[in-house]
Amino acid sequence: MLPKLVWIGALVALATGGASAVPPPPWSLPARSFRLIPRASGPVNYYRVEAGPPAFIRSRYEPGYKTAVVGYDAKAWQVRAKRLSWKWRAVVLPSGGDECKRGKGDSAAVVYVSWKRGFRYYTLKYVWSAIGARGAVCDKKRNPLLAQDTVILESGAPLDEWKSVNLDLRAEFRRHFEGGDASADVPDLFGIGLMSDGDQTGSVSSADFGDFALE
Repeated sequence: MLPKLVWIGALVALATGGASAVPPPPWSLPARSFRLIPRASGPVNYYRVEAGPPAFIRSRYEPGYKTAVVGYDAKAWQVRAKRLSWKWRAVVLPSGGDECKRGKGDSAAVVYVSWKRGFRYYTLKYVWSAIGARGAVCDKKRNPLLAQDTVILESGAPLDEWKSVNLDLRAEFRRHFEGGDASADVPDLFGIGLMSDGDQTGSVSSADFGDFALE
């Protein structure tokens, strides 16, 4: 059986199906196009789309739930996508959540970005932490099927306040997986996943996600 974090990349495509026609950039990823990834999720779907405008995804993890992930199949954009942007806000921070400490790795908000080369998935896990150090990179995983780093982009307050993120996808891949080599080949973008969790700390965890776009 594949590790759960490999499912997040591998099963986004099965859950969503992707687009067949490619319009000019930027490419907006509507909130309703993110779908639950069944094999990476427990029985409770604790995500819902709020009307907005614009529409956004609200997550609310409750103690006792099994972790659930929603995802977007990015294969339609693949080599075309050079940047990813989104907005997010923490609503409830998991008590003591710190992704760099064993047994405390819960996040108010997670955005997974995955690439695939051959049989190996490369994933960057961008998080809004409760108390983790902003800018920290930790929980590095390297094996034949998966390379993954966790990056703390935001931590703690303010709550209920939108923050914007805009990433150079190729630079991020090269920085984390190719030692910063600016000439290194970057595989095709594979999928984007979203999560809030509080299973390790046994606490409520909630966030909003919106305005996803690729260009």
